Amino acid sequence: MSSERKVIEEATRRVLLKDFLIQQSARAGFGGLDIQRTPMGTRVTLITERPGIIIGRRGELIKQLTQDIQNRFKLDNPQIEVQEERQPALNAQLMAEKLAGTLERGWHFRRAGHSTVRRIMESGARGCQVILSGKLTGERHRTERFKSGTIKYCGEAAILLIGKGFAQARLKPGVIGVKVWIMGPNARLPDEIHVKGVEEHPKTAPVQLPSVEVPPLPDLPPPVEGVP
Repeated sequence: MSSERKVIEEATRRVLLKDFLIQQSARAGFGGLDIQRTPMGTRVTLITERPGIIIGRRGELIKQLTQDIQNRFKLDNPQIEVQEERQPALNAQLMAEKLAGTLERGWHFRRAGHSTVRRIMESGARGCQVILSGKLTGERHRTERFKSGTIKYCGEAAILLIGKGFAQARLKPGVIGVKVWIMGPNARLPDEIHVKGVEEHPKTAPVQLPSVEVPPLPDLPPPVEGVP
């Protein structure tokens, strides 16, 4: 088998595994996936909002999930690690899933989009963008964007600092695509330079002026009648 075909098969397996884990962790809140090949096997790190639903009582559900992955995707000794998302409002995939669920419950797309942006920014994000595309109001396809703060669209900053999530809201008129981009609070842009040993805002020493005593005014004589 050629190396190109191996790369394609490995990428296809990763995509199918991600779709499978999204379906299995829908109730727990899917927040991300990381697959790494180790000498001991394949380590799968699953980020969820409620890891207890995935693990189950005494680890029964996670054992069954590991066996299903091994039989279905032919992975070598898969090891699943479930991590809890401490800040769900700053996870782009989680917020995309929540927004899709909100649209499916009947919320208006403008209200749902503005509410999601406000929640993300209140959690401390430097910037976020929500993109909704599909049959939002009528039969014609349209795209609506909701943005706040700073967002980068290209370059190294867009690749490393922007978290992206995608979900689908299945409604009666059709499927609505939901994209969420988030720049976290700890993101540092390339143009933000800090010089060590130099204060950002130097403090000016307060100037204390000597106190001056003003002598009292002398008493003026009473005015004379007839004299201007």
